Amino acid sequence: MGYENDKRIVLTLDAGGTNFVFSAIQGSNAIVDPFTLPSNAHDLSLCLQTIVDGFTATKEKLSKEPVAISFAFPGPADYPLGIIGDLGNLPGFRGGVALGPMLQAHFKLPVFINNDGDLFVYGEALGGILPYINALLEAAGSPRRFRNLVGLTVGTGFGGGIVRNGELFLGDNSAGAEVWLLRNKLDPSLNAEEGASIRAVQKAYAAKAGIVVDPAQTPKDIYEIATGVRPGNKQAALAAFDRMAEVVGDALANVLTLIDGLAVIGGGLAGAHSIFLPKLVKEMNTPFILPDGQQQPRLVSRIFNLEDDRERGLFVLGDRKVVKVTGTDIEVTYDPMRRLGVGISRLGTSKAVSVGAYAIALNALDNRKTV
Repeated sequence: MGYENDKRIVLTLDAGGTNFVFSAIQGSNAIVDPFTLPSNAHDLSLCLQTIVDGFTATKEKLSKEPVAISFAFPGPADYPLGIIGDLGNLPGFRGGVALGPMLQAHFKLPVFINNDGDLFVYGEALGGILPYINALLEAAGSPRRFRNLVGLTVGTGFGGGIVRNGELFLGDNSAGAEVWLLRNKLDPSLNAEEGASIRAVQKAYAAKAGIVVDPAQTPKDIYEIATGVRPGNKQAALAAFDRMAEVVGDALANVLTLIDGLAVIGGGLAGAHSIFLPKLVKEMNTPFILPDGQQQPRLVSRIFNLEDDRERGLFVLGDRKVVKVTGTDIEVTYDPMRRLGVGISRLGTSKAVSVGAYAIALNALDNRKTV
């Protein structure tokens, strides 16, 4: 992917509402043990000092100087300028804070800030599912290659990112791929995040089981109930993940009507993909019913479950044909099957974000595309 053997070092940060996790990346791998500091989200001055202290402590652990700082920060923000706007989970940030310029002035290093969903999909495009699928196609002798990727993170929230032809798509307001604001298919008065997040699965399970919502009950707990590993209401657990899959599948279908690329899913709920991904793909392939009763495909392309061996095999095989160029003896091989696939992160969400942050920084310094 271009930077896996690079010797340059980039300081990184995984910023959350409660804690900040600091590390340093070299060649797309962490070279210091990540460490955590409280975010001090209630106090802007203390929060900013915590960020400076964290990067300072990380820098002191290194044997040579870093070349940049690159990290994910929860939006809204003007990412190119490094200015953070009002944040719900970091209330100290109000009215706009020039975090990037402040860090650049302090450390004398270029600073790159991006949304975690953007960095996730960029990492997967560079070293995760996109090169994985293209390698399978090449090994099978297929002429098809994929260049576009949509990434979804399904966990505490519902985030997204888009890579188009090797470049991260941010939008004119640094607000591209804000998938959490898509409409919730099952409750159109709500946004998709309310049906596609950890709290959504917890609420759906409690409602189906006829119990009070237990915030301490993790999606892993509900997944283990659904798979029979843990005692509980199995049918309610399966129904909760089915509901999430329908909302996410509908939202992703809307995105892919515009993007026409592969899709990858990460985040805290991705570990339950064995029970929700088939339903999600089925939702995306479910046709519209027209007024005359005829069926209209939801998408131009057929969607495949890339985690299912059979479906992945059909996806890779495609439908290769050979056509002659009129008036010549030349033959051209092409694959007329319009198809897309949905798979789970090949790197792991945290690793993909780190790879994305590292590559964003070095790509900007080198001023070249990396996919």
